[in-house]
Amino acid sequence: MSRPVIGVTCYVEPARFTVWDMPAALLPYMYVDHVVRAGGQPVILPPAGEPAALAGRLDGLIIAGGGDIDPARYGAAPAEQTGYVRKFRDDAEFGLMGAALAARLPFLGICRGLQVLNVALGGTLHQHLPSVVDHTGHSPAPGVFGRLPVRLSPSLAKVYGDEELAPAHYHHQAIDRLADGLEVTARSDDGTIEAVEVTGAAFALAVQWHPEADEDGPLFHALVEAAGTRS
Repeated sequence: MSRPVIGVTCYVEPARFTVWDMPAALLPYMYVDHVVRAGGQPVILPPAGEPAALAGRLDGLIIAGGGDIDPARYGAAPAEQTGYVRKFRDDAEFGLMGAALAARLPFLGICRGLQVLNVALGGTLHQHLPSVVDHTGHSPAPGVFGRLPVRLSPSLAKVYGDEELAPAHYHHQAIDRLADGLEVTARSDDGTIEAVEVTGAAFALAVQWHPEADEDGPLFHALVEAAGTRS
């Protein structure tokens, strides 16, 4: 049986490798490894050309983590702390998100991916979460994951086999106004929305934490399983 094809969006950033120092389309290998271990075939989708046109050729989609969304997309001026905005990536991923939802493609959003989903459906974001919750536990230091407990809804608890976990967090933004058509499936103790799913979809969910940073990958297995029913 062939592996379900899972598209994964990626960064375009300056990078150093071997003797080179140049812009690169790149993705932490943890994403790739988890998709492969779950039985899928990862295909990296750079924010170039027309990635939305590929939605019909994929069996599943992951919108990966990354920099902040341009606040103009949800009618806000940029806060001082908003950064790493890549408008070309916004253009590509919002188009891809719309195509994936229209095709009812199995979908997993991770960190930025949750924010793309919420904004694409008309929601808004807190641009700097420490100003809202009065702590930095969601992103304790550059390059350091935080470990905050989250409480899961029954549907997400079924995926994880538990009602609470302490996943890897690295985000300074989060959902403010929840978009119509989304249901909250996890929150942290400070009230931050940590996961959502699309109402009525067979498999379309997003988490604010970084499941790729953990050894176990139940979300990736669930995505690939859902994608396998289409391939």
